[in-house]
Amino acid sequence: MNDHQNPAADDVRMRGFARRHTVDAAIAWLDDQLQPLGAELLPLPTTAGRVLAGSIASEVDVPGFDRATMDGYAVVAESTEGASPYNSLPLTLIGDSLPGRPFQGRVGPGQAVRIMTGAPLPLGCDAVLPAEWAEPSAACEAESPQAEPDAPGGRCVRALAAMSPGKHVGRRGEDVTRGTTLLQRGRLLRPQDLGLLSSIGVGDVHVIRRPRVRLVVTGNELLPSGSLPHGHRIVDANGPMLAALVERDGGLVDFTGLVPDEHDAILDALHAAADVVIVSGGSSVGIEDLAPTLLAKHGDLAIHGIAMRPSSPTGLGRIEHRLVFLLPGNPVSCLCAYDFFAGRAIRALGGRTKTWPYRPIRATLTRKLSSTIGRLDYARVRVIEGAVEPLAIGGASVLSSTTRADGFVVVPADSEGFAAGADVEVWLYA
Repeated sequence: MNDHQNPAADDVRMRGFARRHTVDAAIAWLDDQLQPLGAELLPLPTTAGRVLAGSIASEVDVPGFDRATMDGYAVVAESTEGASPYNSLPLTLIGDSLPGRPFQGRVGPGQAVRIMTGAPLPLGCDAVLPAEWAEPSAACEAESPQAEPDAPGGRCVRALAAMSPGKHVGRRGEDVTRGTTLLQRGRLLRPQDLGLLSSIGVGDVHVIRRPRVRLVVTGNELLPSGSLPHGHRIVDANGPMLAALVERDGGLVDFTGLVPDEHDAILDALHAAADVVIVSGGSSVGIEDLAPTLLAKHGDLAIHGIAMRPSSPTGLGRIEHRLVFLLPGNPVSCLCAYDFFAGRAIRALGGRTKTWPYRPIRATLTRKLSSTIGRLDYARVRVIEGAVEPLAIGGASVLSSTTRADGFVVVPADSEGFAAGADVEVWLYA
């Protein structure tokens, strides 16, 4: 697209915005651009927190055999019928079944096999007599001539309780049944998911690729993070903040340091090897705000200027295959614009939900929260004993307002605000 085909390519510096887009219109344009990225195959242990690229069904039963759920004695349930502490019944010990070392024979009526939790249930058995309901004894030797001479703790065992068929037995497939779909495409993998996948023999997993995000923080007045502010120079706050936000939302951060407010430096950054480019600073209409003009000339500046406070100078567009977000340099504006637009895109590209990763609650306002019809407002608030205290709507450069806040309230564009005592939705930062 050349300049005369794209009216947005006109240099808007020092002219102001011809119009401001609604937040809904900006999100609608953005959502039309979003599809999850392709898949990559990774070793299972590295996939916690990643998004499944395809559903996974089990090819096996788990467990693959009937097993004991308690330490004790594998028995034929019928052989314990009528057993009690006052009427113990003798059972002949004929061997052991241990985890990974099953008993090889078959168990008949009146016989028992010592068994440990998780060990395979021997053939012929249908119940496990817990150790606390059994009493090893040599006194039943005469009653049990087939008793095993070397059985530790006596050559037989006396049952002190009756067991029903299936008692204390874990059946084959009770955890996972062969053919069952365990995890659906799009699932954000949790540690327990990795354990389940490992139990069915999965070694590698197809997950959606994490979006590569190039951070471009501009401003000749900025000093690198870790510096001490001095004179008329300030320290970059947006770089560390954005990097943490991108990581939170599943992106891979490429942030190599500050970029000077120079034509070639910003243009090179816009062409970075990335899926998403986020420019912080230089997004408005000032004489040094180069990014909007460069994006309009070399790509597509689809949205520039949004009816919201803070973050009104935000821009959205594309350059070749990359999504580009022009975020204001003021830190609160940067945070707000990231959450509304850039974070939404990064999550969606990585296969995650587009919605905010913040927990909403309902609470009551302690005082009026005023707004202007036609503009969405992002109000920082505190929540004290279930009541909501507004802190700020303006103050785009006062980043401490977000650290003092517990969360934020969104005042929609069609509202003049909320009266004291109104029930509002608060999105909690943590």
